[in-house]
Amino acid sequence: MLCAESAMRSGAGLVTLGIPKSINSAVIRLKPKEAMSLPLDETKEGSLGIAAYKKIKGFCDCIDVLALGPGLSQNKETLQLVRKIITKIDNPVVIDADGLNALKGHLGLLIKRLDKQRQIVLTPHPGEMARLLGVSVAAVQKNRKNIAQKFANEYNVTIVLKGKNTAVAGPKAGIYINKTGNPGMATAGSGDVLTGMIAAFLGQGLNSFEAAKYAVYLHGLAGDLAAKEKTQISLIASDIIRKIPEAIKKSSFK
Repeated sequence: MLCAESAMRSGAGLVTLGIPKSINSAVIRLKPKEAMSLPLDETKEGSLGIAAYKKIKGFCDCIDVLALGPGLSQNKETLQLVRKIITKIDNPVVIDADGLNALKGHLGLLIKRLDKQRQIVLTPHPGEMARLLGVSVAAVQKNRKNIAQKFANEYNVTIVLKGKNTAVAGPKAGIYINKTGNPGMATAGSGDVLTGMIAAFLGQGLNSFEAAKYAVYLHGLAGDLAAKEKTQISLIASDIIRKIPEAIKKSSFK
């Protein structure tokens, strides 16, 4: 829901939440009023099931971009569904959270999809990046720029390596080091807000590197504006969303 609301605040004209069908009625009451919902087949544990693929594939024929990961869980069948989507669906995609966990040990799926026409953005924090590469978090943090750039070039994706001075790297696009943001943004849901913003910019026609770069900058600026009002210690993800319009007004990225 945080991802959906941030996407709408960042210019997405229509957002649909793909959710397990058993919680559809509950989500309808809680989600942003403007967002739609797409109830999907689920596992016995209540997460998205592999049987949901057919409906997702048909729906993706009608949309501009797919955000994949927030709230999915690490259910084995759900992760299998994620890998099938990554392998077979051609929409531009932002992969975050449990979408990234589905790629652990399966990075070859990205190699198989070395399609220059497809826009793919991965948004790992240092722990997720370490799991993807099978290295320590310390190793990632020690060499953030080079690790992000090497991964982007090898797999033909845009990488958003989150954290202080978030690094955005794209294949043949160089690297952008972000200077906005503050420690208060290390709060639950902040990454989901960023995912929605990147997806919104992808849907408006920016390429993956530009969409990620502008979203990271504006996300951090919105967090800085929210912290001035709420303080860093009291900052929550919803505060960041509320400041997205002001961040857009204040920035040169319009």
